[in-house]
Amino acid sequence: MFSGAARRAVRSRESDMSRIVVSTMLSIDGYADGPGGDVAALPMDQAFSAHNVERVRAAGHLLFGAVGYRGMLQYWPARVGDPEATPDDQYIASRYAAGIPITVISDSLTRDDVTAFEEQTTIVRRADAHDVVARLRASGTPGDVLLFGGLTLWTDLLAHGLVDELHLMVGPRVVAGDRRAFEGLTGIELDLLGVRTWADSRNVVLSYAPTNGGHRG
Repeated sequence: MFSGAARRAVRSRESDMSRIVVSTMLSIDGYADGPGGDVAALPMDQAFSAHNVERVRAAGHLLFGAVGYRGMLQYWPARVGDPEATPDDQYIASRYAAGIPITVISDSLTRDDVTAFEEQTTIVRRADAHDVVARLRASGTPGDVLLFGGLTLWTDLLAHGLVDELHLMVGPRVVAGDRRAFEGLTGIELDLLGVRTWADSRNVVLSYAPTNGGHRG
């Protein structure tokens, strides 16, 4: 028998709207990176890659903040067509190469910064972010609108009811980093959708539906 949260998630998938989905990794003490912004401080293992593939497979549109977008450009263009890349990386790179739409929320980036995947990339100013994300949600295009990382962006979207699902991969490492998740957010409750573990990983994925999300089915 479905719980209330599960029923809402099913109705959300069956509606004509797209879901805004956040997937991010946190340390056990709640940080999005280590000291100095070092994301390598987080325990990113094979489960991290497998989870990312699952999320990209379900996506029809990618959403980035400026930091996440720059990080993407440093890594993924070189993986396209790379026979030495892992199968997981090859799959994700193939989605970029196939033209999956990309929206970047940033006041600092310009078209000159778009050095790869140019035709599929749109830059949106932060003042327009809520309207643009709401339109992406209402568009009903196949697949999720997926935001990887992007702590500043997803915190803002969560505060304004613009996140439908939040997937937190929690790694069992204390990093005492610079940016802690959920800072400045109050009064937001989350319905638990599921817990995912892997036999060969100490990481765990906690999946939630924010109760303040506008897309509740």
